[in-house]
Amino acid sequence: MSADPKQTGAPSTGRPGRSPAEIRRDIETQRQQLGTSVEALRGRVTELTDWRRQVREHKQQLIIGAAAVGFVVGVRLMMRRRRR
Repeated sequence: MSADPKQTGAPSTGRPGRSPAEIRRDIETQRQQLGTSVEALRGRVTELTDWRRQVREHKQQLIIGAAAVGFVVGVRLMMRRRRR
């Protein structure tokens, strides 16, 4: 035998015969959960798109990448000069 959602505190979404008050309560619960989720997502997007923070956190990798690019560009320029 299954437990009654009203007694267990579980959402009663989709249960036939709900009263308008239950439906309104479920809608309000969903709104609050959605609002919380949107705020969390907004915070995460802000965090991930903060390029200054990304530079601070990945400084060593950026320096290594810049050195590698500089080395490759230097080698290519030297090879070009030798061909002439």
